Amino acid sequence: MGKSKTSGFNKLEKDIILGGQSDSELPVYLITDKKELKVLKKSSIDIDYAVPLLPVLEERMLKTVQNPSHPGVGIAAPQVGINRNLIWVQRFDKEGEPFEFYINPKIIWKSKLTRQGIEGCLSIPDRKEDVLRSYAIRITYQDKKGQIVEENIEGFTAVIFQHEVDHLYGILYPDRLVEQEDSEQVELNEKIPFSIPKNTLIP
Repeated sequence: MGKSKTSGFNKLEKDIILGGQSDSELPVYLITDKKELKVLKKSSIDIDYAVPLLPVLEERMLKTVQNPSHPGVGIAAPQVGINRNLIWVQRFDKEGEPFEFYINPKIIWKSKLTRQGIEGCLSIPDRKEDVLRSYAIRITYQDKKGQIVEENIEGFTAVIFQHEVDHLYGILYPDRLVEQEDSEQVELNEKIPFSIPKNTLIP
């Protein structure tokens, strides 16, 4: 993820970032619009971490995902029309459950242990379904100084990362459902067999 593989925003991207009020939310792209769906299905590319307009996009994406009328737990740049590797994720695994911004994130490992859970998407209104995701992942990303950071993440927060990083490859969660139709999984019994001696008074 060096500078040779990244670039600044193009004119179309700049127009989106600077459109409207600089501190306002951005329109969310929807799969119901053919033009917007084309953007959502396109793979994104890395961005130079030091590009001047990045903080503006960062702020506007956060306002978008935190909009009370359609609050989310994560958002990817393609969802606002920009095919760049940028995401916001709510960190339910940290105190205060903060939203954090990630530049050029990559998932470099996924656990074979999976979990199934309900997912929705800001770009797919009025729909929620069970999706199978890895329980734990390892990611790399750039911080705001351009340094590469690696981190292990698990649980629901790992699910959010997988959902948002999928967006960067043009993958929507219904695509994962199609993939998983023929997937064979072995259920693990997590129940612990508790017992007490016979004739013990039960409270």
